[in-house]
Amino acid sequence: MARALTIAGSDSGGGAGIQADLKTFCAFGVYGMSALTAVTAQNTLGVASVQACDPELVCRQIELVRDDIGVDATKTGMLGTAAVVRAVVGILARGGLGPVVVDPVMLSKHGAPLLEVEARDILRHELLPLATVLTPNLPEAAALLRCDLRDLSDAGARRQAAASLAALGPRHVVLKGGHVGDLGAEDAPGEAVDVWYDGLETVELRAMRVQTRHTHGTGCTFSAAITAGLAQGWDVGLAISEAKAFTLWAITHAPGLGHGSGPVNHLRAWEARA
Repeated sequence: MARALTIAGSDSGGGAGIQADLKTFCAFGVYGMSALTAVTAQNTLGVASVQACDPELVCRQIELVRDDIGVDATKTGMLGTAAVVRAVVGILARGGLGPVVVDPVMLSKHGAPLLEVEARDILRHELLPLATVLTPNLPEAAALLRCDLRDLSDAGARRQAAASLAALGPRHVVLKGGHVGDLGAEDAPGEAVDVWYDGLETVELRAMRVQTRHTHGTGCTFSAAITAGLAQGWDVGLAISEAKAFTLWAITHAPGLGHGSGPVNHLRAWEARA
């Protein structure tokens, strides 16, 4: 059985973070393991509080599952503090954890900060070069590139942004387009268009835009689905396209839980169509 590891924070509401990652791994038939970086108290209405884990504990979790069970692919999500980012960089650099998917989580769906400002440079200069795939949303991309979010409202600018992010080290970049509507962009208003750059070519990944408030955990789900594909030995293109399809299904079939931004639906066994 393929094995995938998520290094991320806990979501007490079950829609994002470690919980979403493990559900997604299961949907893809992959054995999931976790290294907890932080505990959050949250629900569909927002994040109430965050408690970071000790960096040594984070590393110990990773080492123990790697050395005993083995890891075919790894993803990082919420890392929280500069100390944790630096610790994770150190252990990833030593290898043995398969291809790495980096979801550069900085803010919650409701705008709560989930990464210390001082941790951004470490993530930018030390973690990104270790990434097989980087999956930022538009606000995260703007933060990583140190540009204004409004600078990414144009489709051409987003294509250039994906290439600029790849120049920071990751082999593949998928710049997610879920926030395009928030910028007042007029291109493809009925679609959610992600930009995939592989170092040579740029591909637009298109899907219908679902009008719903129940999108909590979509970024975690997408990056976890890519990780699950890589763990099974899929090539990067197949892993990304299947992750896009799975995430669309999960949003479309959201269970409608909670009074705020509810979780998506991870409860479907998923097999690659190609």
